[in-house]
Amino acid sequence: MKGNLILRKRLMLACWLLIINFSSLHAQVYDVTRFGAIGDSITDNTLFIQKAIDSCAETGGKVYFPRGIFLTATLYLKSHVTLDLSGGAVILGIADFKKYPYLNAGIHFYGEDWAKQSLIFCKDQEDVSIEGNGIIDGQGAKFITATIKKPDRYKNRPYLLWFINCKNISVKGIQLRNSAFWMQHYLGCEYVNINGIKIWNHSNKNNDMMDIDGCKYVTISNVIGDSDDDGITIKSTSPLLSEHITITNCVLSSHCNALKFGTESTGGFRNITVSNCIIKPSAQLSTIYGKPAGNSGISLELVDGGIMENVTVDNIVIEGPQVPLFIRLGNRARKYIDAAKVPLPGKIRNINISNIIATSADETGCSFTGIEKAAIENISLSNISIETSGSDEPVDLSKPVEEKESEYPEAAMFGKLPSYGFFIRYARDIKLSNITIRSKNKEVRPGIIVDKTDRFLLTGLDIQSVSDTKAAVYINSSSNGVIKNNLHHYPVQQFLLKGQLSANIETDSIKK
Repeated sequence: MKGNLILRKRLMLACWLLIINFSSLHAQVYDVTRFGAIGDSITDNTLFIQKAIDSCAETGGKVYFPRGIFLTATLYLKSHVTLDLSGGAVILGIADFKKYPYLNAGIHFYGEDWAKQSLIFCKDQEDVSIEGNGIIDGQGAKFITATIKKPDRYKNRPYLLWFINCKNISVKGIQLRNSAFWMQHYLGCEYVNINGIKIWNHSNKNNDMMDIDGCKYVTISNVIGDSDDDGITIKSTSPLLSEHITITNCVLSSHCNALKFGTESTGGFRNITVSNCIIKPSAQLSTIYGKPAGNSGISLELVDGGIMENVTVDNIVIEGPQVPLFIRLGNRARKYIDAAKVPLPGKIRNINISNIIATSADETGCSFTGIEKAAIENISLSNISIETSGSDEPVDLSKPVEEKESEYPEAAMFGKLPSYGFFIRYARDIKLSNITIRSKNKEVRPGIIVDKTDRFLLTGLDIQSVSDTKAAVYINSSSNGVIKNNLHHYPVQQFLLKGQLSANIETDSIKK
């Protein structure tokens, strides 16, 4: 009797727990239509959707968007809330900048005076997600800028997503389309996971694909993106470093730079890997900036102080951009805010680039350059194949390439280089191994030029040439180098041409 009573009490407790758990799970899904939202593409749903987010934030859970087009202005995403977009659901930004309030980032950064608006805004929150099979569309083409004056031309164009000082962010599965400015800006965040999203951004000026800015512990994977301005962009617009970042398994297209570090580099970049990606021409043939096939594949730029160190790029296919690879340490020295000190030249070191296949590059050539007061250091390139369009114009190797120390960095900033493969200047501890350089048409320039560089190794070079080519490799004003085990295509006049100021150069055990 007593045992049966205990058993009945246990069964009743179990039932109550099941009911409570079921109710709790049910309560954690907040359908926006139950808060008044209408997916007719006409109704302003801002208040209704925000009520759903606020209610969800009290318990944690998902704000659910069923099939429909939900017009809205700025939404404030809060801790422990997931925006869940079903297939056929669209969050559509209202095409009126006056509907987007000016927002305070709370972190001083370059751009704070004009970048103040966003469709989805999340600041000082944690455990937030955006997921599903739906679309977020900013209607960016409808935000028309009537001036080219800086900074006015940047104003009143909202981001699509803006996360600031947040932790544990997940953005996965969704499609992001048509921002009025950068598609997504992550500023000073930690533990960011961006996975399996599709991005299309060809609506307005400054249409970056994504900007990771002063963040750490970031994973970016399985992204398919196409943008008019830069693609996956790692920035440092404040003293915060961008560090501990992995980028993998992405397919990227950009009219500008498909993968870029910079240009803002105040804090810098550290401990970043890029692997298993494809860079291809954009599906959008008309351009706002750049070129249809892109300005560059991968650009690593440091011009406003800061550091760039411990970066690996591996297993990348690059088709189409005019310049496949670009590294630039310059001295633009722009302050991130007016009250800041003018930054000193930064440092680029410990960069490893390997297993690259690049085709359909134009005649420009790839430049890896520092400046006289700040050399790039410990740069390794291995197993790289580059195919260019070729140029049969003669080159004057005695004519120096302009230094342009303080200018804006971009892959074609020096014009057509005197070498059609790699031009290396102001560098220290450089290694090139197993490098193949080809041109579709006649090419008379050297494949590689090393200028004002100390300690370098060139091995396993295979450089196409013609009888008009003075040398496959030209070494100028450089010292302490080893050149060995190389191939070259006759009838080049000579494999190596050494300038008078170069010293202590060894070639296949013969010191010259």
